[in-house]
Amino acid sequence: MAGRPRDPDLEQRLLTTAWSLLTTNGYDALTLTQVAAQAQAHRTDVYRRWPSKVRLVADVLNEFLPPVPDFDTGALLGDLRAFVEDLAGAWDQPWNEGLIGFLSDLRRDDEAGRTFRALVVRRSQPLVDAIARAVRRGEIGEVPELALVGNLLEGPLMHRRMFGGQPMTPDELDVVTQSVYRTLTGTTVTS
Repeated sequence: MAGRPRDPDLEQRLLTTAWSLLTTNGYDALTLTQVAAQAQAHRTDVYRRWPSKVRLVADVLNEFLPPVPDFDTGALLGDLRAFVEDLAGAWDQPWNEGLIGFLSDLRRDDEAGRTFRALVVRRSQPLVDAIARAVRRGEIGEVPELALVGNLLEGPLMHRRMFGGQPMTPDELDVVTQSVYRTLTGTTVTS
């Protein structure tokens, strides 16, 4: 017995709707029922694809979070500053308001965690490339622990946004960048 024909655009419509709701209302306010209603779909259409909000949001971020551009300024300090500035712009987006709830839910869902970690790796690639260029140019002698470098750059942004509710100023971004640069090169930035 033939059922209703599958809507080839349904999954994309659900993802697009979820992104819109996430960026407008935040993670905490997002519900799968709300996504279905706004996408003019059935709740079962959503639950069949995503059994939980955290899985839906992991896929939504994977689909819609823009990549970090690969800036090549010709110098490690400039590349680090460009990377931090782009991250700061991402941390200043409304969807981050519910990030603590998302990260908490993420810890309990291995599949969503794998999706999110793959997104983090992709978004970190410009930093990996900047470090490789710095090694080739002789600015640094060895490849540092890249995850730690990323944490040093993004940690202050994340902390300020999640616990302070405010973005970092350009001067503070300079301090973060220069601190990581000094750690990597052993030299201090002079104006």
